[in-house]
Amino acid sequence: MSSAARRQPLGEGGGQTERAPERGRHEQPTSWPQEVSHTPSMSIGTVLALLKPEFPAVTLSKLRFLEEQRLVAPRRTGSGYRMYSRADAERIRYALTQQRDSYLPLRVIREQLADLDAGREVVPPSHARVVSRDGELVSPAAGARVSAQEICELTGCSEEELDEMARAGLIIADTRGRFPGRSVQVVQAALALSRHGISARHLRRVRTSAERDADTIDQVVAPTRAQRNGAARERGAAQASELAELYARLHAELLRSAVDELG
Repeated sequence: MSSAARRQPLGEGGGQTERAPERGRHEQPTSWPQEVSHTPSMSIGTVLALLKPEFPAVTLSKLRFLEEQRLVAPRRTGSGYRMYSRADAERIRYALTQQRDSYLPLRVIREQLADLDAGREVVPPSHARVVSRDGELVSPAAGARVSAQEICELTGCSEEELDEMARAGLIIADTRGRFPGRSVQVVQAALALSRHGISARHLRRVRTSAERDADTIDQVVAPTRAQRNGAARERGAAQASELAELYARLHAELLRSAVDELG
């Protein structure tokens, strides 16, 4: 079973398990996780607050979307309000974890939940394989260079897919044919998008936009980096990293806003 399925179920503080009340033989829940309460007791706002510490980007719209995609089925009150059980919250957490950590599309996650409901072992798709050691993702250290073969081994990417990403400029090799260590994360994200029909060539604009933003950041931190002492160069590097995170956050929020406008 996947690591997400084995995690401790959510409680009030995210770590305590709320056991389901005693049921008769015919009242046992048939959906996973069976050992957690299936009694609807939480509003959608309560579930959002429960998940926010672990998934800061989750929104009410996302919870409603997961319901539309049949990953969770909260009950409705007579007035039409959604009411969630602890088991519902666990299924949502499982889906969000699989999206975040393994970049799985909802179709695959829905199939995995169906397997869990039936008591079957969940086997991750081979094309979404992520290599890990002792439960931790194996990824190159900052500043490391990796070969095409290493990227394929770490991500499950095929050589043909990697070549397409290189042709699109998503990853760029040096003169020795080796790639920056961060290319592993780039390839993982590009693979996830490809499973939704978005090819590498459609992502060229993302790379171009990132390079323009990097140029702007470089102009901001250049005076600090130009100082001769090592401490100043370290401050410049830290400032550049912080600015990159802020740019990424702004881009994510603008993209979400644009998607919301699609209706």
